[in-house]
Amino acid sequence: MCPKAPGLERPPDVARSTNRWYERRSSEVTARTDSCMSEIEIVFSVNESAEGGYEARALGYSIFTQADTLEELRKMVRDAVRCHFEDGAKPSVICLHWVKDEVFSA
Repeated sequence: MCPKAPGLERPPDVARSTNRWYERRSSEVTARTDSCMSEIEIVFSVNESAEGGYEARALGYSIFTQADTLEELRKMVRDAVRCHFEDGAKPSVICLHWVKDEVFSA
């Protein structure tokens, strides 16, 4: 299991504004952890898509992919990383950070 990047824990009172909070927070964490995770690990934020299936977005890189099943998503992420990086520069570990929004009445 991949360790969570420090500081990405969502405050309990954050509801649907999660994407803005998460984007801001993930860029801060990426800046702090770039030195330790470069060339070793790349972290993807994974969400369930509104249209069905899953979406994965790399933190700190311009990589985005989507798929209908989890197994297909893993293959697509692996392929996207392979295509994005040059042969010697690609990370050796891919970490999927699952983000799930839960909305309920107060």
